[in-house]
Amino acid sequence: MIGLACLVGVPLYYIVVNTLKTQEEMTRSPLALPAKLFLGNYQQIFETVPLGRSFVNTLIVTVVAIVVQLFVGSTAAYAMAMRASRFNRFFGALLLLGFIVPGQSTLIPLYRMLVDVELVDTLRGLVVIYTGGAIFCYFLIQGYISRLPFEIIEAARIDGAGPFQIYWRIVLPLIRPILATVGVFQTMWIWNDFITPSVFLSSPEKATLVLQVYRSVGEFSTDWPGFMTMSVLVLIPMVVFFILTQRHIVDGLLAGSVK
Repeated sequence: MIGLACLVGVPLYYIVVNTLKTQEEMTRSPLALPAKLFLGNYQQIFETVPLGRSFVNTLIVTVVAIVVQLFVGSTAAYAMAMRASRFNRFFGALLLLGFIVPGQSTLIPLYRMLVDVELVDTLRGLVVIYTGGAIFCYFLIQGYISRLPFEIIEAARIDGAGPFQIYWRIVLPLIRPILATVGVFQTMWIWNDFITPSVFLSSPEKATLVLQVYRSVGEFSTDWPGFMTMSVLVLIPMVVFFILTQRHIVDGLLAGSVK
C-alpha cells in the first residue's frame, strides 16, 4: 500500500512542486524541488482570474444540489420501504435505467429541454441537472432503511404519528450516517464535474472552478505553472473536505441499523 500510495502521489507532487517554479525552471527540471521559492504563479492567478466568483458559483450549485438530492432520495427510499407494493418494485427497477444509460448520451436531449424552459447558461439549470443524482442517493439510502428496526416505526404509528412525522423525527435521525456518506460522494462528484458545466454554461461570470482550470489552457501556448497553480487551488477545498469527512464514508456504509 505504501508503494501504491507513492505511485499515486507522484502526479500530485509534480503539480504542487511546479507551481513554485518559473516556466523556465519547470522546463529544465520538472521533477526537482524548486531552487528558490517562487510565489508569482499564485499572485498572477489571484490577480487575473475571478476565483472568488467562481468559488461562490461552485459552492451554490453544490450545496443546493446536494440538499435537493438528499431530500428527494431519502423521501423516495422511505416511501418505497414503507409500502412494498408491486408497482413500487416495478418503479424501483425502472429507476435502474438511470445507471444503465450513459450520461453523455443524454446531453443533447437535456440541452434542448433546458433551452425550452430557458435554463441554459444559468446556475439554476445546473442544479436541475444535478438533481438527477437523487437516483444514486435513493438506492444507497433504501438499502440502509430496509435494515432499520421497524418496531420503532410501528410504535410511532400506534402513538398517532403521521408518515411525514415518522420520516422527520424517527427515520431521518436513524439514517444520518448514510446521508453523510452519500453527501460526501455527491459533493466530490459535483465539485469536480467538468462535462456538465462546459456544455450548459457559456457566460464567464457563471463559470465554475473546474471551468476556470480548463480556460487557463491556451490554444497555441500554455502557461503550465499557471495551469497547475489553478489546479492546486481548485483541489484544496476538496482535499480539506475529504479529510474532514472521510470517516463518514466508512461509518455510513458499515454502521448497523441498531446504531
